[in-house]
Formats: sequence, C-alpha cells, structure tokens
Amino acid sequence: MSLRFLTGAAAIAMIGALAPVSPASAQQAAPAPAPAAPAPAAPAHLVWNGITLSAHVEGGTNVNPASPDNNINFGQLFTDRANSFRMNQLMATAEKDLDPAATSLDWGFKLQGMYGTDSRFTHTFGLWDRATNSPYQFDIVEANGQLHAPIPGTGGMDMKAGIYSTPIGYEVIDATGNFFYTHSYIFNFGIPLKHTGFLTTTHLTPMFDLWAAADTGVNAGPPFFRGSDNNGTGAFLVGLGVNNPVPNLTILALAHIGAENGYVKGATLCGVTTFCYGANPNGAVRQIYDVVTTWKPTDQITVANETNYTRDDLFHATAEGTAFYGIYKWTDQWSFGARAEVYRDDQGFFVAAFQESLAFLNAERGIPAAVPGFSGGYNAGKATYSELTLGANWTPALAFPDALPSTLGLTIRPEFRWDHAWGLNPGVHPFNVTAASAAAGTVGTANNQFLLSVDAILAF
Repeated sequence: MSLRFLTGAAAIAMIGALAPVSPASAQQAAPAPAPAAPAPAAPAHLVWNGITLSAHVEGGTNVNPASPDNNINFGQLFTDRANSFRMNQLMATAEKDLDPAATSLDWGFKLQGMYGTDSRFTHTFGLWDRATNSPYQFDIVEANGQLHAPIPGTGGMDMKAGIYSTPIGYEVIDATGNFFYTHSYIFNFGIPLKHTGFLTTTHLTPMFDLWAAADTGVNAGPPFFRGSDNNGTGAFLVGLGVNNPVPNLTILALAHIGAENGYVKGATLCGVTTFCYGANPNGAVRQIYDVVTTWKPTDQITVANETNYTRDDLFHATAEGTAFYGIYKWTDQWSFGARAEVYRDDQGFFVAAFQESLAFLNAERGIPAAVPGFSGGYNAGKATYSELTLGANWTPALAFPDALPSTLGLTIRPEFRWDHAWGLNPGVHPFNVTAASAAAGTVGTANNQFLLSVDAILAF
C-alpha cells in the first residue's frame, strides 16, 4: 500500500473530523415547544441593497487504491489527482437576479471569482490564464450584466452580456450546484464551460423559451483582450427550453457551433492526440448538441438525463454519451444519489488526462503537449467509457449556531465511483499508469478504475 494511498485516506478522515457534531444529549433531550407562529426562514445568503453576496470553500480528496505512478485519475479533470487533498474552489459571488415576474424593464448582474485547482480548467483565455504554473490559480467565472425587456404577447426577453457560465449541460462549475464531487465525462469533455458574448432567452409562452447567443467560442474571452481567443472565429448558440409539459418536468435542448481548435503558427503540429493539424483551424467547426431533461415527481425525488453529441470537423472526431441521475432527499440532512453514464470517444480525441498545471490550457490553445513520459497531456485512443457513481450529501446541523453567521452551511459529499473502458486497441489500457507502461507507450495497465472520494463545502 503506497504512501499516497495512506495520505488520501488520512485526508478523508480529516474532512470527517471537520464536521461539527451536535452533542449526543441533544438527540435524547425532549424537543423544545413549538413557537406560537413559525419564524421567518433565514436567508440563504447575505443580501445588501438587493444584491446577494455569497461565498464558499470546497476541498476534497480521491482515494485510488491502484495508486497510479503519475498520480492521475484518468478521464477526469477537476478531480484528477489521486490520493492527495486539494482545495478545489474558494469562490465569492455578488449578484442581482432578474425578477422572473417583471412586466417592465429590470436589470441585474453577476460577478463571480474563483481561486483553487478547478481554475486550471475554467480559464477564460487572456484573463490570468498564464499568471502561474501552480495548480492553485485564479479565474473570473462570471462577469456580466443582465436585462429583462418586456415584449408584447410574450413573457419578455432576458439578456446577458459579458462572461458567463455555459447554459449547456446538467452539471455546473459552482460546486454548490452539483450533487456529486466528481464530474461526468460529458461535463469534462463534451460541453463548453464558459462563454464571452451575448445570450438571450425569449419566453415565447409559459411553456416554451427560445435561446440564442453569439460568443467568441468555448472558454474564449473578449475580442479586445490580447490572446483572448485560441482562433479567429466566433460561435453561436441556439436552442429551445420546454417548461412543465407535465408538472415539474423541464427539457433544455441547446446547440453550440463554432471553430474551437487552437490557432498555431508555423508548421503542422501534433497536439495531445495522435492527430496533427495545420496552422489555421478557422475553416472547421466543433458542433455540440446537448439535451437535459429534469423531472421532480415528488418533493423528495429528482431524476434527470443528459444526452450529448459532439463533432470536431477539423479532426473528424465524434463523441456521444448519455448520463442518468437519480437523487432522493431522505431527510433535511441526508440525500442519496446515483449517476450512470456511457460515453463513447470514437477517435480518442476528447477524453484525456493532463499532468502539468497548464497542460489543459495549452491543449486548448493548440500548443503541443510533452507526450513522452506523459508529462503534459495524453489520451488512450478510441474507447467507450462507462461510470457508475453512488454518493450522499450530508448537511449536518452546526454545533454552535449562535456563534456563527446564520447563513453558514456545511455539506459533506462522500461517493464511490467505478469507471470502465472497452473497445481500445489491443494492449492499450487507460487507467493506472505505471513507469513501465508510460515508457512502453501503452498508457496504463487497467481497464477499470475505482475511487472513494469525499469533499466538504463550507458556504455562506
């Protein structure tokens, strides 16, 4: 058993110890008399002059019993480090939401910054994306203004301009918006993370919303920032939202199309994959199609499905996947969930691992990775991946509420995950890289990967 494995196990124990535990006598004592009238619920976050202020810190670990020599959980980005503790996010947000019932002009905004290891993958080009080689980096996740405009005969139009998180997909960057600590293959490799542009949502009827946007591309920044795009072409988004065709059912179908590969000057270069491309990627686009269906049949049960298809025309590479979610709220403090997913990477272009802190950003820009020794980025070739994740969310009652802010909350998310890969070339395995397998160029030694993960989110 390796030292890294023991370190990861110790980190799990430390996170558990961080959870404030109410005295046992509190469970045995008689309940206090009910108040004559229900007290108003405390706000979820601090509100100042109509502006909501919130923040959270998230840290966790992934115990990988195989202890790969390169310390990488293959096929994951945000939770890619095996048997080590990471602070994923220290995030602060100031926002003013639009009034969904507004019948006149209404305005809002959102400013959200993040520091931590997650920023390695969320950078907007040109915004502190090369400020440090450390795994701990800073990123502006959102910086946008919003406007609601009434349109006769409709519910009006919501507009957003600036940097914003993608509306595509079921999972999100903000850890407080996800049930699981680890992410799906679709989130990691099948959808954008952020856009810079202009997004509109037109509420045609109470049931139908029309989505449309023009932006600079996947994770690309404002055109007036130097180095803000990895190519010279913009992109567009279009889609349809369906609200409550049956009670508590929503469907969001979106497509994003634009040139997304890096603009590399000079001779033909090879990137992370075995494919090579020339100096100008602007003549080919990446097509992303995604449908998310969410249904809440009861107050305790949520079920969801995300289906994704992605095609990169420059590399003639496609990927398709589907993920199913089931979440059961057992009590106010305990919820349980499962995620099952299948994701096919037809040419081995999308699913990859990135050893160095800037390797993912370099791959997006089209800068070749240092493939020998897998010191930069690498993939395992064409394969079909499946994953099954079982997890829980525990939100314990804090022991000393009078001494802490009323908006303070703690969530601990333990989970077990099993990844499996098949359909690879003979002798190639994606998981559990060893020194010998890296030297032989066979990537790893196993087609299965097991993780026991846990993180804690302290939010206010």
